[in-house]
Amino acid sequence: MGPGHPECPERLDAIEDRLLITGLGDALDRREAPLASVHDIELAHDKLHVAAMRGLGQELADDIAAGGRAYSQIDADTVMNIHTWPAALRAVGAVLAATDAVMAGELENAFCAVRPPGHHACRDHAMGFCFFNNVAVGAQYALHRHGLKRVAIVDFDVHHGNGTEDILAGEDRVLMVSFFQHPFYPNTGIEPRGANMLNLPVPAYTRGMDIRELIVQSWIPRLMDFKPELIFISAGFDAHREDDLGQLGLTEQDYIWITSRIKDVANAHAKGRIVSSLEGGYNLSALGRSVEAHIRVLSDLSHG
Repeated sequence: MGPGHPECPERLDAIEDRLLITGLGDALDRREAPLASVHDIELAHDKLHVAAMRGLGQELADDIAAGGRAYSQIDADTVMNIHTWPAALRAVGAVLAATDAVMAGELENAFCAVRPPGHHACRDHAMGFCFFNNVAVGAQYALHRHGLKRVAIVDFDVHHGNGTEDILAGEDRVLMVSFFQHPFYPNTGIEPRGANMLNLPVPAYTRGMDIRELIVQSWIPRLMDFKPELIFISAGFDAHREDDLGQLGLTEQDYIWITSRIKDVANAHAKGRIVSSLEGGYNLSALGRSVEAHIRVLSDLSHG
């Protein structure tokens, strides 16, 4: 998205480096993400939005060939370049391929280390670093392509997943639970847009133990009652206390605990099936450590 932008390529490098130095990467089944089809993306997004994103990518390619602009500003925070279209297709494609593998029983669960993130992307527009809503497409794909009757989405990013709510509010086959800092970007989520949305806004400087208590009181009973057949995670790690894009106080130990509670629900009702997809997380060191912690719980590899 240009020099100095927090949603930068170094985010995935930080995760890769952490997996390398800890040796965790060698223990994982690692797969290259395919490109999603436009047809699958349109399960969650308007055709005009998808066409607009593809068209902007082509315009930029034409402009660069003519010696013109290299970027297109989508909103104050979100910038597109000629690589954005294929990257966005591959981000969605990772989630869909993970869903296929988990549903086929090849994998019990999966973590998708993807850019760009997705949970701010609404049905008909991009925003907040996000172009297509990776997890919302995944949920619709699980319902429509795999015939599931109940899918849950757990969003623990520091920002409210307004795009996911926009796409899935009122869809009674999907339950979305989240916590997020409030008041904060994108200033949504206080009034849920559907009965299938359980939003937990928390003030700045809320610490992990308080978040854990809310999860035990609110998320877990609702998820257990819902009995999801598959759980998607919008895994944002910008609620970490070292991340300057938010002001919450979580640590790696909190992400271990949260992931463990999600696994408990998945093991009880979903045959352990979880597809987790990277959202935020902009302090590179904290991001690498937090993703490592998250993956260790998913993969049942000890925290040595």
